[in-house]
Amino acid sequence: MKNWVSFNDKEYKQIWKKVYKDFKFKPSIAKFPSFKVPYPFITYDISDYFGESVPGVDTYDDLEEKALLAFKENTLAEEYILALNWQHDCYWANPRLKFERDEFGEWTIPIFPDGDYCFFIQKDFKWGFLGHPWERSITIFGKDLISTFDKHKPIMFHEILREG
Repeated sequence: MKNWVSFNDKEYKQIWKKVYKDFKFKPSIAKFPSFKVPYPFITYDISDYFGESVPGVDTYDDLEEKALLAFKENTLAEEYILALNWQHDCYWANPRLKFERDEFGEWTIPIFPDGDYCFFIQKDFKWGFLGHPWERSITIFGKDLISTFDKHKPIMFHEILREG
């Protein structure tokens, strides 16, 4: 089976329409948060991991590893999730298949929001992982996904911005 299956035009429009509507998504470089996610949620400040002061590449690998583990624990074997990169190509991705990397060594849709909004959302919107590049945050929503990240907490997830 192939991973990173591109959305067709209809899927792209329908899914982004749902993101804008359900999350009241208003992209902004200055007004935060830019979206409203369902309860329960937790938002982590990851600003320490941007720019020159980045503590080390191991933290990015740790985030990828823990996120992939969380996605696997919260999906069925054949289930694909939404992998969204705002204003770019978007994909269906299966956490159990190989996550190919691009020329920068990142996943096709990066897990770390260094430049664009990067969202990984369960196909029925039961849970999600939303990366905000300007707030420099990651929001996790959905009881089961939050619980999984509590068990397998990435190094980056040490400072909570907000929760609900």
